[in-house]
Amino acid sequence: MDKLIHLWEATGIHQITPGQGVMILIGMLLLYLAIKKNFEPLLLVPIGFGGVLANIPGAGLAEAGGILHIFYTVGIESGAFPLIIFMGVGAMTDFGPLLANPKTLFLGAAAQFGIFATLMGAVVLSYYGIFDFSLSDAAAIGIIGGADGPTSIYVASKLAPDLLGAIAVASYSYMALVPLIQPPIMRALTSESERKIKMVQQRHVSQREKIVFPLLLLILVAFLLPDAAPLLGMFCFGNLMKECAVVDRLSNTTQNSLINTVTIFLGLAVGSKLSADKFLDLQTLGILVLGMGAFAIGTACGVLMAKILNKLIKEPINPLIGSAGVSAVPMAARVSNKMGLESDPHNFLLMHAMGPNVAGVIGSAVAAGILINYIGA
Repeated sequence: MDKLIHLWEATGIHQITPGQGVMILIGMLLLYLAIKKNFEPLLLVPIGFGGVLANIPGAGLAEAGGILHIFYTVGIESGAFPLIIFMGVGAMTDFGPLLANPKTLFLGAAAQFGIFATLMGAVVLSYYGIFDFSLSDAAAIGIIGGADGPTSIYVASKLAPDLLGAIAVASYSYMALVPLIQPPIMRALTSESERKIKMVQQRHVSQREKIVFPLLLLILVAFLLPDAAPLLGMFCFGNLMKECAVVDRLSNTTQNSLINTVTIFLGLAVGSKLSADKFLDLQTLGILVLGMGAFAIGTACGVLMAKILNKLIKEPINPLIGSAGVSAVPMAARVSNKMGLESDPHNFLLMHAMGPNVAGVIGSAVAAGILINYIGA
């Protein structure tokens, strides 16, 4: 009888808490959104499954010595996984549209205002006792506005590791919801005539320019802001491998097998932080709300910056591409193109929107470096 009692007490049914049950359901919801609704499946499938594994009672997979904890310690606590993914993103990035129209750099920079506005908002809400976020927590939450998953994870692992799970889920969820979140903001801030603006054909960008640019970018930014060097360094290295055309095997590996392999372990490691004691509280709701605000403000600022530039330059910019300044590559650029085609079936904005989209990746990395330097110090 004692052995039967011991066997019963060892079962998950006996050990499970209400919080663990809720988190398993949330993990299943993430899997549903990824598989059925196609919401960022490459990340939400391993994150959702990792969340389920982390909350299996008695298994200890996310505790010290568990396989998920090992993934987290090796890949995220060290900062390695987000950086490797940034290298893969760099290898898949084309700086051509940005170099062909450097003015779009301002659109990517303006879209980062959502990060700092949300940081200030989180501090104000904490001051009035609505939430209880430290300055480091607020900075990690604000980076969600950059709509860059690896950057959000990297900053959260440095500044607010306890909030990593909620920040990662919010970041990738909002990236997946770009086609739903951005269009109402873009319509509200632009007129029909502005949405019909046709942009001139981009100039040809030589291979030499594409090789030199990531090197110059790294040197300029890294010497001015060394804390941004890890993210931008790996991003520029990946891009250089692609553009130099002499290490195709390395470039192809980085773009495919390497980034895919790391994505699996990154997702499972993030899922390991979806434990009931850290996720099911008022702070998570605050993160989701503030993250949405950061993303919306970033989108709006990119559009408004394009409207401001149109008052200062001769060749007009379609304000729709300003929304691509958030670094959800290439989803945000596709949304800009779709909105342009709705107003004029012959107005193709995709390549023009890739300029601010790439600038947004650079901007979010720089913003991350600033936050880590001034707040994490």
